Amino acid sequence: MPASSSYWRRVWRHFKRNTLAVLGLWVALILILIALLADVLANDTPYYMLYKGRHTFPLLQHGLHRVGLVTLPAALQHRDYRQLQAERLWLPPVPYRPNRINLQEAFVEPSAAHWLGTDKLGRDVLAGVMHGARISLSIGFVAVGISLSLGLTLGALAGYCGGWVDLVISRVFELMLAIPTFFLLITIAATLRPNIFYTMIVIGFTSWVGIARFTRNEFLKVRNLDYVTAAVALGSPAQRIIVRHILPNALAPVLVSVVLGIAAAILTESGLSFLGIGVPADLVTWGSLLNEARSNSFAWWLAVFPGAAIFLAVVAYYLVGEGLRDALDPRLQ
Repeated sequence: MPASSSYWRRVWRHFKRNTLAVLGLWVALILILIALLADVLANDTPYYMLYKGRHTFPLLQHGLHRVGLVTLPAALQHRDYRQLQAERLWLPPVPYRPNRINLQEAFVEPSAAHWLGTDKLGRDVLAGVMHGARISLSIGFVAVGISLSLGLTLGALAGYCGGWVDLVISRVFELMLAIPTFFLLITIAATLRPNIFYTMIVIGFTSWVGIARFTRNEFLKVRNLDYVTAAVALGSPAQRIIVRHILPNALAPVLVSVVLGIAAAILTESGLSFLGIGVPADLVTWGSLLNEARSNSFAWWLAVFPGAAIFLAVVAYYLVGEGLRDALDPRLQ
């Protein structure tokens, strides 16, 4: 190993040796890309339209209209462009919106028109799965961001300060661990009005204990090292010591908990949506599609495809987390 290799470069080299972890990383990146491009890949608004001799780009113009940059002409305010009898029409690969209702096509099996079938309202399942990726991943990342902020703050205070501060915060850890998290989530979600932001906040505020305990343990190990003692002797303020000296060297194991937390948050949101209390009823998510499969068992595609999406997302992040854990463990290097 070259002496000039940085720490994270060595971690990346060890991570690349784990085939399953690299595969999980690719799956996670593909799901993120699908979530980011959901409006472009699954939409009933065409990319390009030639109508009455006029060249237009409806999808682009609709996007610019939403941010207030352009005004839509009358021809582009039509919601079903296939009825305009345009001379040329280029539609997205999945030419349906996830909430487009067509009762005449309810419970259509997978076919060339609807690759993954439709639900009881005639909504395209593939469009719902693609847009549901945005909802599930957004909840996963935002919820983990909230839990990371809480966990790092409380864990750093407990590990660095010690004494009665550590004692009080550790009792808070034990109190949170004693509460059945999922039942607490169900109670809070059932009490509040169904809202995606409430779901993010609830999951974030109930899943920070693992990150906090990891942070506390790393701070307890690092705070007695020589460079920290030297920084204290030089009169550096505690905030600077924590942020500049201890946290960067204690953060690596915490990253594993963060990656695994994203998978746990996706699974939790899917469970809440499956019970019908996670997000609003008009919002299509992986869990809400599974909820429809429960009462319509003959429509096997409503269970198989959203379930496969949840399985792929959760397993991908778990594989990445396990790969990071192995790559960050010096005993395996």
